[in-house]
Amino acid sequence: MLSSGLQWIKDQACMIITFGLIAIFCVAVIVVLQRAHVSDKSFTDYAVADRSFGPAYQMMSFLNTWWPGSIFLALTGLAASGGVIGFYMPIYSLLTVVLMYVMAERVWLWGKLFDLKTQPDLFALRYNSRAFAVIGALVGIVSGIPWLVLGFKGLGDLFQSLSLGAMGATSAVLIGVVLMVIRQFWTIRMGMRGVVISDMLQGIVAYVGGTLIVFGLIAWLIWGHGFSVMALHAPMLQAPGLGSKVGPLYLFAIIFSGAIGGWCWPSIFIRIYTADSVRSVQRAGALGAPISFFYAMALVVLGLLASFLPEVAKAPDTMWFTVCRMAGGPLLLGLGGVAVLAGTMGSVDGGIQATGAQVANDIVGNYRPLNHKQSVVIAKIAMIAVTLISALLATRTIPHLFTLAILSYQGIIQLAVPQYLGIFWKRGNAVGAIAGTLAGFTIAIILQNAYPTSIDWAWGLTSGIIALIVNAAIYVGCAVLLPSSASERQRVDGLFALTGSHLPSAGTVDALALQPRLSASSRRA
Repeated sequence: MLSSGLQWIKDQACMIITFGLIAIFCVAVIVVLQRAHVSDKSFTDYAVADRSFGPAYQMMSFLNTWWPGSIFLALTGLAASGGVIGFYMPIYSLLTVVLMYVMAERVWLWGKLFDLKTQPDLFALRYNSRAFAVIGALVGIVSGIPWLVLGFKGLGDLFQSLSLGAMGATSAVLIGVVLMVIRQFWTIRMGMRGVVISDMLQGIVAYVGGTLIVFGLIAWLIWGHGFSVMALHAPMLQAPGLGSKVGPLYLFAIIFSGAIGGWCWPSIFIRIYTADSVRSVQRAGALGAPISFFYAMALVVLGLLASFLPEVAKAPDTMWFTVCRMAGGPLLLGLGGVAVLAGTMGSVDGGIQATGAQVANDIVGNYRPLNHKQSVVIAKIAMIAVTLISALLATRTIPHLFTLAILSYQGIIQLAVPQYLGIFWKRGNAVGAIAGTLAGFTIAIILQNAYPTSIDWAWGLTSGIIALIVNAAIYVGCAVLLPSSASERQRVDGLFALTGSHLPSAGTVDALALQPRLSASSRRA
């Protein structure tokens, strides 16, 4: 009896420490947002912060959206259970930064000159089709929900671990949802400006502080337990290849999907529009690449080393919390939880805010002109709705977080064809973009349902890659067989001519801007 009473007191003291650290961090975020509050003057200000942020904010905003807090669990869990395949994430992340450099100039300049606010806005401009803007918005929203679910699921695991198992799974998720709803008050109030400003604090905590914790845990496993990566079983050190169950092309498929899919996410794409210049976007990539690389590499190494622990082998998806508690007790467990929460806040905030902006700007606003106040109200309603839907789905049983992350990519990469080919190739048209994206998204859903991991008859390619091939074939086929009109080709030539070493004159910009926005036929296309 005395023993159980002492244990109860000890557990309560531990929870005071863990939840106390969470509370201190949340208060710090709120203080930063309160002090930085600026009333928005237009929907452009609300949606993209009036394109006012420099490279430091851009860098941390990208990282805080690119690496969600659940990655502490998903990536370490993947490495602990699957081995070196976990290194695919650091690899494709570097390739994504390369794409940032390549596409930054044209995307940012078009955004600045034509007041683009969202990814579908770019589609509407490039293809002179508001219909495709709606399709792009719907694909982005539907594909983004699994990542929001992943974020809320990670919060559930966080609060379960911080409560030392006292909370049930559903209760823990609901507490996480309540916390994020409270946090959303400032996102709803300040729009993207609030997201980017808080990303700075959250990013420092998650990716600087979090990386330091990871290095400390690696040192603890190596020198405290004598673990070594070289002592891993052979299957853990082998990447999928010939003869593997998932197929020889599986590793290529997930790396390629990750690399091209990175800038297809609406919540990440919109970051480019919050920059104050092309140079800021490019410098943000240069600054963020090493932080991102070392952070992700360290997580994979931690997962590999921790796989030797019996406690981790039983529950690899919660490896992060298990190792933090074993290595440093409630204090390190609390700090590790703060890092997860910081990363989750950025990714969930960004995803929800981007969804609201797209619903107001690209779906409702496409069929009914909205003033600033109406746009903000509709965006807020959409943000609340997607939060509730994602939270409900997060209470369901999800066997592997990694599987959910892969699932969401199969849909979002279907936007890669019209996005990248549209930016770098003049011949693509609205017919090909619409038909290719719809066909690709549909095929991806059908194949994903039949082949959740990889497709054996396609040597391990994923459902999204097969769908992407069909998507690209339709896009190119329509460009060749159904060429655009002379006036449309002239308009697109003019768009491409805008980018270069000198900005165009205001008159040229106005002339080009009018056609895709005032064409009644394009709005009904």
